[in-house]
Amino acid sequence: MSPLQLIYAAVRTLIDVICSQVHGASKLRSTRKGNSATDKLMQKKLTQPATTPSSVNYHFTRQCNYKCGFCFHTAKTSFVLPIEEAKRGLKLLKQSGMEKINFSGGEPFIHKSGEFLGKLVQYCKEDLQLPSVSIVSNGSMVREKWFKKYGEYLDILAISCDSFDEDTNQTIGRAQGTKSHLDNLSKVREWCREYKVAFKINSVINTFNVEEDMRDRITELNPVRWKVFQCLLIDGENAGEDSLREAERFVISEEQFQEFLERHSSISCLVPESNQKMRDSYLILDEYMRFLDCRQGRKDPSKSILDVGVQEAIQFSGFDEKMFLKRGGKYVWSKADMRLEW
Repeated sequence: MSPLQLIYAAVRTLIDVICSQVHGASKLRSTRKGNSATDKLMQKKLTQPATTPSSVNYHFTRQCNYKCGFCFHTAKTSFVLPIEEAKRGLKLLKQSGMEKINFSGGEPFIHKSGEFLGKLVQYCKEDLQLPSVSIVSNGSMVREKWFKKYGEYLDILAISCDSFDEDTNQTIGRAQGTKSHLDNLSKVREWCREYKVAFKINSVINTFNVEEDMRDRITELNPVRWKVFQCLLIDGENAGEDSLREAERFVISEEQFQEFLERHSSISCLVPESNQKMRDSYLILDEYMRFLDCRQGRKDPSKSILDVGVQEAIQFSGFDEKMFLKRGGKYVWSKADMRLEW
């Protein structure tokens, strides 16, 4: 074989190796890409004005130790990104204008006993210097040692509590065995006060708590915000053939929801969210860092921001910025700006 032929053969071999590696990398990335319909949309020229992801909800795990009957982000996978990849995605969001990150699940304290969560919270506040870092949790796996280590980096901790009656919480599934959800709620409330973290409560109003009067207990706990959600159906999550929950029996009417709001209208921190307000007004990232579009009553994923960047993926999020502002999505969300008596 001539020297020229030897060079040609070596070049062809190198090209084959590179092509093989690229193909392998593409297969690895495929698990965090969207569906085929999204792929076709992504091929079109992107002409929409860029959306700024000022407030993002990152559901980094779907695993949970509770079994709430109406859950609309269920344990369909056990996947969690490696922490360095999660940090890379958070940095991309910050560079695109993110001011507030909310870590959710599943139950965010379940993965590595809260250490994974704590490191992300610290990274977002210390390295990215985000104005607001928050968490939504059921409170059952929160420990005081976590506050001692990471509390200074956290602005808001929201605890989900749908009822102040233990039997009702058991019926809903807002419990683990016979452990008291309300005892956990009270402990976390005191730790938030001690370690200077703003305390918030989230409640999903459904057929089992719609008649309840929560005014005294909410006043006693004195959260900075009380988010009150109307029970929402999402196909593939808590409704439909492929769902892990059957939430139809929890659904209430708009009239029932309004009656609950009127009963609690004296609570100044109450923030109501009907199905109409909630469905399209959140920027939701799943465990692969894909934006989830809920406009069709299901969760249609974009491609991952780790693969295509934030501005390309966010155009398939279905995000309604006007509704985000209308529901009060922008508020005083940094504890440094809150006038609280710790």
